[in-house]
Amino acid sequence: MTEFDWHSLLQPQWYVANGGVWIILLIVFAETGLFMGFFLPGDSLLFVSGIMWRDLEVGFFNVPFVLIMVLISVFAILGNQVGYWFGKKIGPAMYSWKDRWYFKQKYLQQARIFYEEHGASAIFMARFLPFVRTFAPIVAGIVQMDKKKFSAISIISAFVWVFSMMLAGRYLHQLLLSQFDYDLTDDLELIVVGIIFVSVLPILYKLLQNKLKELKAEKEKLS
Repeated sequence: MTEFDWHSLLQPQWYVANGGVWIILLIVFAETGLFMGFFLPGDSLLFVSGIMWRDLEVGFFNVPFVLIMVLISVFAILGNQVGYWFGKKIGPAMYSWKDRWYFKQKYLQQARIFYEEHGASAIFMARFLPFVRTFAPIVAGIVQMDKKKFSAISIISAFVWVFSMMLAGRYLHQLLLSQFDYDLTDDLELIVVGIIFVSVLPILYKLLQNKLKELKAEKEKLS
């Protein structure tokens, strides 16, 4: 176990090294369905887990990597199911909640707008978007999306998300190591920052686009 400091909480590799598969399952479950899980790492955690795949196998009873990915996918599905149930039961009241450290109204609104614009496909696309990923299943429950349709999309998107991120980490690491003798583990912090930046880029773009539309509308009213 590596030495802990508060900076470690921002490093997905610390979770993988110290909690192994168990902590990954917990984080993926919380981040894909519990509204307080929006701040947890998702894409970067899975990518780093792919890089550190051998450590995961050894620390998890030597279970093959593919089965570990399947298990993580199952927990991503369960997280979505809990989020959907939560949204269906008490979700509407969340629109009147005030911001807390564990809840941000703006992320719920972003997920709602995203769902309204993209419909059922939002559940699939949300898997790859931080913050939206957490609240999308809750919004689906609020709007009473058909349970079977939601479940089918949730299952497919979970496997695509988990397998794509973890396999990308594993094979990109192996490729760079064999072809260029470059070890990704030497620069994991920079890689994590890069993944976070790329993953939030669509959200930032959408926010900027909406802001420009608002400014244009205000300008047209004044003219």
